[in-house]
Amino acid sequence: MHSAVHTTVSHVYKVNPTVEYQTIDGFGASDAWSMRFVGKMDDETTSRCADWLFSLENDADGNPRGIGLSIWRFNIGSGSVEQGDSSRINNGTRTECFLLPDGRYDWNKQAGQRKFLHLAKERGVPYFLGFLNSPPVYYTKNGLATNTGREGASYNLREDCYDNFARFMADVIEGLEKHDGIKLDYISPLNEPDGHWNWQGPKQEGTPATNREIAKVATTLDRELSRRGIATRIIIPESSDYRCMFSMHLTDWDRANEIRTFFSPDSAATYVGNLKNLPRLMAGHSYWSNTPVEAMKSNRIALNDTLKKYGVDFWQSEVCIMSNDEEIGGGGGFDRTMKTALYVARLLHHDMVYANARSWQWWRAIGGDYKDGLLFQYRDKVTGNDTIVDSKLLWALGNYSRFIRPGARRVDVSMVGDDGSVSPDSSTDPYGLMLSAYKDENGDLFVVGINYSDGVIDAVLDIDGARPVSSWSSYITAEGNKNLSLFPVKSNNIRFAPRSVMTVIIPLI
Repeated sequence: MHSAVHTTVSHVYKVNPTVEYQTIDGFGASDAWSMRFVGKMDDETTSRCADWLFSLENDADGNPRGIGLSIWRFNIGSGSVEQGDSSRINNGTRTECFLLPDGRYDWNKQAGQRKFLHLAKERGVPYFLGFLNSPPVYYTKNGLATNTGREGASYNLREDCYDNFARFMADVIEGLEKHDGIKLDYISPLNEPDGHWNWQGPKQEGTPATNREIAKVATTLDRELSRRGIATRIIIPESSDYRCMFSMHLTDWDRANEIRTFFSPDSAATYVGNLKNLPRLMAGHSYWSNTPVEAMKSNRIALNDTLKKYGVDFWQSEVCIMSNDEEIGGGGGFDRTMKTALYVARLLHHDMVYANARSWQWWRAIGGDYKDGLLFQYRDKVTGNDTIVDSKLLWALGNYSRFIRPGARRVDVSMVGDDGSVSPDSSTDPYGLMLSAYKDENGDLFVVGINYSDGVIDAVLDIDGARPVSSWSSYITAEGNKNLSLFPVKSNNIRFAPRSVMTVIIPLI
């Protein structure tokens, strides 16, 4: 397929399946805010989108139907839809709320999103997460799901409503299981509480919160879940920036150093390490800390150092392209090409290798004319109908999500020097080839390579215990492929095409 391109580089890499790092919990994306609308489209459209996102099957030609996401994030709404324009939130980013003003519940709400819960479950998605951007509007201090009209960085939840909020979340967990057969494995009660912008509208639902308020929400929710015997795990704090997790960044002391604050026993007022339903894990968003490229690495090393110090695991739980991602022109304008796909793949690689992320989750499954969706929804100029198409970004993520399943472990891979020596941290060239390797529970090895360069890179993989190269197989998402998808490649040579992401599947003896 690439015979016409001159091979520019060749390297030998040692993959050692016996040197293990983090266990993988899954790869995911969220239903915000598109599924409120897309879920009500015709069955052909919703099935096609669900296949792209969730399917592990192949089509008649042997091409993957989808990327097999293993975590689906369900946005539990706060009630801005019911408020209409008085919500002070744009229509496209409002959410419905199951809770009614009189305290009863309407389980027919959020119908489009619930449709995708079912489509995900039908296609074998193993884990579901419910997340909230705001408490229900009935409980907030300003009666809104956004912080607009309030001063400061305190949580937009009335002091007398912490128990009510915990009961609401527990009711939603039980209600979705009873009425939809969907078990929420995780519940994430807050979103970017440390953002220095303080969630002023009208863009979307959201509220700041101090570390003490986050700990109070988590403790109250843990008590309610434990009382009901609900095993759903609580995920906090969905930090807006890695630097807020290990330092003080653009905010005050009460929204900084979150790892230490929540998981050092010395932090008596905020310690959550003893809660039954809360794992020793921090979730953060990979925004703003990605440029320049050298800082992308150093930020993640600093994050991992602090995580290790306090014995805490890590999830990268949301990211899309923002204005500071200048290398690809910022977030404006959807891009179906390898330009965005490679940029995101490089970011994903750094999160896995340097931050030791156990999970990696993209922001929106479906977006509009912005680089925030795996799928692109637009209005067809000829038919006037809404159309949804896939992208190289979707399939680049599929090089990880489809093959590296929950329970797999990342293992060591290093480049071998000319003198035969193996150098630590030698398998990441952010402008050339980046390799990471994973071993699943069935004894297969998956090596994912990102070739950021414009040249071909040949790689010789030296693996103890691997079956003959003739039994290996590969899937590639590349610049030159007219087919956007993961394209199966059968070759005895591990050749990374220019500007591509490729997964090599290697059976172990």
